[in-house]
Amino acid sequence: MDHDDQPTVLLPGEVRMPLLGFGTWRATGKAGYDAVLAALDAGYRHIDTATVYGNEKEVGRAVQESDLRREDLFITTKLPPDRVGRERETLEASLRALDTDYVDLWLIHWPPSSPGDSIPLWRELLAAREENLARAVGVSNYSTSQIDELIQATEENPAVNQIRWSPFLYDRQRHAEHRDRGVVLEGYSPLDTSDLSHPMLARIAAAHDVSPAQVVLRWHIDHEIVVIPKSVTPERIQANADVFRFSLTAEEMRELDALGNS
Repeated sequence: MDHDDQPTVLLPGEVRMPLLGFGTWRATGKAGYDAVLAALDAGYRHIDTATVYGNEKEVGRAVQESDLRREDLFITTKLPPDRVGRERETLEASLRALDTDYVDLWLIHWPPSSPGDSIPLWRELLAAREENLARAVGVSNYSTSQIDELIQATEENPAVNQIRWSPFLYDRQRHAEHRDRGVVLEGYSPLDTSDLSHPMLARIAAAHDVSPAQVVLRWHIDHEIVVIPKSVTPERIQANADVFRFSLTAEEMRELDALGNS
């Protein structure tokens, strides 16, 4: 795929986030390095990692190896919420491992077990953004009310909330709540949470001469929801990247949305 034509969504601060990204959870060591290199080779320009994945070094090495310009890439990492009070040193360790001066997006990985920690963590992410260590900041696995707490305390909306998402988990109201707040919805585990043998998916896939997995990924993109499939298989990495040659009709989108209520 030609990465210049890839659809993006605009985050605050004029930051463009590619709608298709590459997830790296459980892709560690040499397998992780190889997977990221294969993804960059397949045309992905958005790579998603996290402190707890233990693979930032491999991601960084693959990025250096790819010879792509840093400004052509979008890199996300995430802060484990138990690092409250040590946010800055955690980000600095991530930047060292990734071998970069900044990340494009830094997220609180999940809501802290002590709810009182959420706002102090969020203020540290905002401080990192002010210092250009992160171009945009957001959250992951947050409910709408948890997002509202951050907005009420700081008047700063998370740019992104990364949650489990797929047509089978589609929640129209939750989607609208993100839109209303100007928070970009980013879906993870899109394929793990889908029944890829569902007859409707098979029918729509056949109509476009693509696979059911490609339909699931395209559904996110047509909704302007960021999606980050993960795989360590080169063929699958390639196929998951190949979702820009077709788009779904309004009728197909409605049918797929309805899977969330079935």
